[in-house]
Amino acid sequence: MEVINVIGRRKSAIARIYLSEGTGKVTINNKDYKEHFPTGTLQYIVMQPFTILECVGKYDVKVNLDGGGVRGQAEALRLAISRAMVQIDEENKPALKAEGLMTRDPREVERKKPGQKKARKKFQFSKR
Repeated sequence: MEVINVIGRRKSAIARIYLSEGTGKVTINNKDYKEHFPTGTLQYIVMQPFTILECVGKYDVKVNLDGGGVRGQAEALRLAISRAMVQIDEENKPALKAEGLMTRDPREVERKKPGQKKARKKFQFSKR
């Protein structure tokens, strides 16, 4: 099997992954994924596609993560891994799609408008 290169995005986080057969090692920016994502919730999010497809420990993943916060990075990585698993075998898609892992979350931060305090919040109005 050759190395599969896929990208995943969430908010302003971008995850570029290189997936190959191996022992289940996930390396993020030359660090172990448990070091990069210390909480159990984020580690679960990252490993979700492997858990659903019951192939934990079969693939090595090398990741370049950039931008965003930790939660957005974890979800970007999850999308990238899901897309790579579909490239390996098209029959993986229904299981991942049923869990909602094949959808790119389109929600982004709304821009701040001029003459306002934030995106929607206005400055306090004084009648007199």
